[in-house]
Amino acid sequence: MPATEKAAGALRTIGELADEIGRPQHILRYWETRFPQLRPLTRAGNRRYYRPDDVALVRRIHHLLSDEGYTIRGVQKLLAEEKATRSPKGAKGLKDIRDSLAKALEDDKA
Repeated sequence: MPATEKAAGALRTIGELADEIGRPQHILRYWETRFPQLRPLTRAGNRRYYRPDDVALVRRIHHLLSDEGYTIRGVQKLLAEEKATRSPKGAKGLKDIRDSLAKALEDDKA
């Protein structure tokens, strides 16, 4: 069954995904080294299986590089910034929690 006929939630092999986006498999393996967010399942023999989220990320990376003119570093920066803004408790949130816990401990000692 070709990749286009697979169910939306089905796992894709590296070959299926490479064919879908029109890039060779070694490019996808390279992207795995450059984008920590891209972590397909690996099975025996180092076979890669891409989950729906991985497929969406590969499509997005491909679009940004091919259509939008981003560089690898530019896509890395964009994805990192998006991750930081999506996180409900960024570095400032953790600092606030740590400060409030420290204040609570001081109040308990007093």
